[in-house]
Amino acid sequence: MSKKNLAIATILIAIILDQVIKIYVKTHFILNEEVEVFNWFKIHFVENNGMAMGFEFGGRAGKLFLTLFRLVAVTGIIYWLAQNIKRKVHNAVIIAIAFIFSGAVGNIIDSVIYGVIFDSSNHKVATLFSDKPYGELFHGKVVDMLYFPFWEGVLPEWIPFMGGEEFTFFQYIFNPADAFISIGVALLFIFSKQAFPKEEEVVKA
Repeated sequence: MSKKNLAIATILIAIILDQVIKIYVKTHFILNEEVEVFNWFKIHFVENNGMAMGFEFGGRAGKLFLTLFRLVAVTGIIYWLAQNIKRKVHNAVIIAIAFIFSGAVGNIIDSVIYGVIFDSSNHKVATLFSDKPYGELFHGKVVDMLYFPFWEGVLPEWIPFMGGEEFTFFQYIFNPADAFISIGVALLFIFSKQAFPKEEEVVKA
């Protein structure tokens, strides 16, 4: 498989998988509903207006800025991907950048159109292509559902600042798009020499 086709296949599979999971959760779960798969892995449906892991800032204006920033960012990422395909870098680097692009696009889809194709998930299961959508274009909420509480308990008293407090590891709820971005970044770190070659190595290539 050519590097271009590898990138396209990775992007299509990742975005489709991300959206299928999100749409399934959105149309089968009530907001904050939880299903335990294992004691360390749960499907817990939440939505957020801001960045990954539920961080938010700036209200409606911040939400619009973040969405527009993501649109600009994916343009840069696709250019970066094209340049690396041209350089014929290691396949792991191609997959890494494709994952990062896919994750960004996956969350952009939520932010841009979910507000106009779904109704609210509060106290009921949402309807796809509802005639009473919950939001506006560019003001949709990002769907999160992957929750891995590997350990829950009270921290020992000797731990500075947090000792004696209840703590959950890992407490953040995220989605497949977030996972793809994290995997992509991890791959770039592992294959950093191939992804970010020194100038003399580029000249030799």
